[in-house]
Amino acid sequence: MRRGKVYYKEYLAGMITETDDGEYVFQYNQTYVKEHLDLFLSFTMPVTDKPYISNRLFPFFEGLIPEGWLLEIASENWRINKNDRMGLLLACCRNCIGAVSVVPIAEEDER
Repeated sequence: MRRGKVYYKEYLAGMITETDDGEYVFQYNQTYVKEHLDLFLSFTMPVTDKPYISNRLFPFFEGLIPEGWLLEIASENWRINKNDRMGLLLACCRNCIGAVSVVPIAEEDER
């Protein structure tokens, strides 16, 4: 299982998870839901206390991953397959242009 903390500006907005079964889950942080109901990440993912679940990476997060020559550079430098979308998201999206960033959570950090 791979996970990342999703930040909107300086706020912890939620958590993105790729399960061992290959499902993707995005869950807004409970504090974020209470305090920032109007600061949704995407129109397709309004702030809610219910998790979003999909068998593919959510289009919003796909849009954060580099494309073209920048994807080539990222894939080669980090030795990540271009089809490993969660791996690319976690490797490339700590300092995205815009308000959203994704910070990977190491497995040992969860213990």
